[in-house]
Amino acid sequence: MTKSAPSLFDQAETAARAQAQPLAARMRPRSLAEYVGQSHLLGAGQLLERMIRAGRIGSVVLYGPPGSGKTTLAELLAVETGSQIRSLSAVTSGVKEIRDAISWAVDIVSRGDRAPLLFVDEIHRFNRSQQDALLPDVEAGTLSLVGATTSNPYFAINGALLSRSQLFALRPLTVEEITELLRRAIRDSERGLGRYTIEADDDSLEFLAKACEGDARRALSALEIAVLSDVNAAGQTRPIRLTKELARQSYGDQQIGYDATGDDHYDLASALIKSIRGSDVDASIYWLARMLEGGEDIRFLCRRLVILASEDVGNADPRALTLAVSAMQACEFIGLPECQLTLSQTVAYLALAPKSNAATTAIGAARQDVRENRVLPVPISLRDSHYPGGKKLGHGADYQYSHNHPDGVVAQDYLGVQRDYYQPVDRGYEAELAERLRQLRKKLRENSAE
Repeated sequence: MTKSAPSLFDQAETAARAQAQPLAARMRPRSLAEYVGQSHLLGAGQLLERMIRAGRIGSVVLYGPPGSGKTTLAELLAVETGSQIRSLSAVTSGVKEIRDAISWAVDIVSRGDRAPLLFVDEIHRFNRSQQDALLPDVEAGTLSLVGATTSNPYFAINGALLSRSQLFALRPLTVEEITELLRRAIRDSERGLGRYTIEADDDSLEFLAKACEGDARRALSALEIAVLSDVNAAGQTRPIRLTKELARQSYGDQQIGYDATGDDHYDLASALIKSIRGSDVDASIYWLARMLEGGEDIRFLCRRLVILASEDVGNADPRALTLAVSAMQACEFIGLPECQLTLSQTVAYLALAPKSNAATTAIGAARQDVRENRVLPVPISLRDSHYPGGKKLGHGADYQYSHNHPDGVVAQDYLGVQRDYYQPVDRGYEAELAERLRQLRKKLRENSAE
């Protein structure tokens, strides 16, 4: 039985439904030639590009921020390989939907057709049993699984499933790439806004492209609001002038994407610590602001700064630890929003302080020595002699009380072997400690056997 051609009424309905879609949906690429961005995955000779040319998608996981094109890319994989595709959302689907999809894939393969694609959006939302349910058919090649996630797949996806998949990390679109998408939407009269006469200032498009934080959907939505609000206000009697101010009004308040328990939490904390360690005060203040705007736990921030004060500043500026601990106490006492001032002061001080990790490396080396080498016995002269019988065992014999000597230091063996764990740097106050250490080691080792 042949399918009848769609009637004019059907075509009109289809066109009406398409026009009701938001601009971002209408402008979704229909082929890889229209796809913008991700050249590190789709450029000539790259693995994903080779997999598409070979027609062997297998199982892949697309990992990236919102608006980077994961869903679109999944659909284009089906288009480019001539495969059928079925989509599930891990938020609303369960094991029943998975089994139905697998049964659908088995039917297709049994007819001799190419293995279809099963696209699972937010695949990290599937629990372990739901992810495990996909394994047999992924291994058998019954279907090509394409999972999409905004969460780090190494934390969110079962190791068994991840080991059977190719992982592709999508990057946020650049300002230039989003600007290209905006210009394309303005020109396109079939799916975009080309039926209107639009005069777009370069700085307005640049603003839209920057403010969306790499999310093409947000940029296109703001563009549509700017244009349609002007059309509805004045009709189509004059060209629409897209200015930076109009673009700004169409965005509203900036929405800061931040997952306080996921990648954002760890990545921004890492950026903050590394910027302070690198003595870039401006970058440090920016990453602090990002975390504050995202609602980061103030106690977490304080703990990290206290740790950094010892780990990365150390004795190059001993006041850093005092300031960090004081900041922790002050933040606990006053809370937000005022404690942002305390955090800013502390971050600025730590970033500009001279740096030393000598104390960090010293304890690391000493603990490694304890783990890997023969444990050193406490020298007899240092052993506790206060309990009954201690002196009979010779404990404390020949111990010399430092304060009885003119400079408070006496040549005495405190370890039994020579070890130089602490290696102060020649920066800040630690430079003074380095000179004093040279004198102390010389004095302590007088008349001692090497």
